[in-house]
Amino acid sequence: MKIQTFILCCMAAFIVNCQSNQKETIAETPPIEVKDTIPVHVPKFDYDTTKWLDLADLDPTIVMDLRYATANNFVEEKMYECGRCFMRPKAARKLVETHKALQEQGFALKMYDCYRPRPVQQKLWDKVPNPNYVARPWKGSEHNKGVAVDLTIVDKDGKELDMGTPYDFFGKEAHQTYTKFDNPEVVKNRQLLRRTLRKYGFKHIRTEWWHYSYKGKVVSRAISDMLWNCEN
Repeated sequence: MKIQTFILCCMAAFIVNCQSNQKETIAETPPIEVKDTIPVHVPKFDYDTTKWLDLADLDPTIVMDLRYATANNFVEEKMYECGRCFMRPKAARKLVETHKALQEQGFALKMYDCYRPRPVQQKLWDKVPNPNYVARPWKGSEHNKGVAVDLTIVDKDGKELDMGTPYDFFGKEAHQTYTKFDNPEVVKNRQLLRRTLRKYGFKHIRTEWWHYSYKGKVVSRAISDMLWNCEN
């Protein structure tokens, strides 16, 4: 009996010791950190997206050649501190749709000018005070309202289609109705631009093959003095 009692006591001590070691092991194990959410990258915009959109943010495949951010324009002077292509949101989205439609045909849009702040319109008027070429700043243009663009079409290699004249050419050859070109492709190219833009709500003007204005409803058609940020 004494031997059996001794064995039982040893077994009981062993079990108690194991349980104690298990508790210590569990206590020493660091807790697993559980994250309830996955971080999501939210882009930061340096402008009011309820009133404006930058086409480069919407679709970076649209080609930018913003002439008034350089001296390569008809006044031969830099008008913008930096080049950014802003439009009213609805007009900007419709222009992206136009671009995608052209991409399906192997082409792309190339932008020369977009929203133009009224202070810049004044600078242009001071250089060329001729309403045949520059809108009066106190009256404003569709560019000053964020609904007009100057643009052309490029092919898959980025080469501009032949439109008959350079951008900002002030003469009858730039008129939409002019057709006496040596290259018959000019008329076809202009028709492609006009037809595609018209499908998405943009209307041309008579004297400039590159100028189109969005005629749909937008958040505002007020002349704007908004100047964009050039620090980014």
